Amino acid sequence: RVTLLELMMVKVSENSVSSEEVKVLVRHADFLAGCFQEKCGAVLKFAAAADAEDEEALVTVRLLDVLCEMTSSTAQLEHLQALPGLLETAIDTLRLTHLAGKQAVNVFTATHAVTGQEEISHPAVGFKSHLIRLIGNLCYQNKENQDKV
Repeated sequence: RVTLLELMMVKVSENSVSSEEVKVLVRHADFLAGCFQEKCGAVLKFAAAADAEDEEALVTVRLLDVLCEMTSSTAQLEHLQALPGLLETAIDTLRLTHLAGKQAVNVFTATHAVTGQEEISHPAVGFKSHLIRLIGNLCYQNKENQDKV
C-alpha cells in the first residue's frame, strides 16, 4: 500500500497530467481522503514506540503526503475543499500530535533533539508540518473553511 501511494504521489506531482488523468485522480481523492480520515489515529503509535515500521501508520503518513500534493493542484483542490470532515480531521489530528509531543519527548515534540540518523529518517518527521500544509491548502481561497479554522 505504501508503494502504491508513493507511485500515486509521483503521478499527482507531475506537471503534465492529462484531463482524463485528472478526472481519475479526482475520483480517487474521495477514497484517499476517506482512508486518511479513518486511519489518521494510527500515526499516534509513533509517539509511544520507536518502531518506525508500523504499516498502518506508514500508510497514513503517505496518504497525507498524497493529499497535500492533490490539494496543491487547482484541479483537485476545490473537490477536496468540499469534502465533509477532511478539514476537521486534519485539525483534530494536528491537535492530537501536538498534545502527544507535549506529553513526552518523541517524534512529535517540537524541540525534539535529533541525535541519530535513524531519527532523521523517521517516517513521522514532518507529519505535523504536512498537516499544516493540508489545512492551509484546504483553506486557500475558501471562506467557509477559513471560518472553520
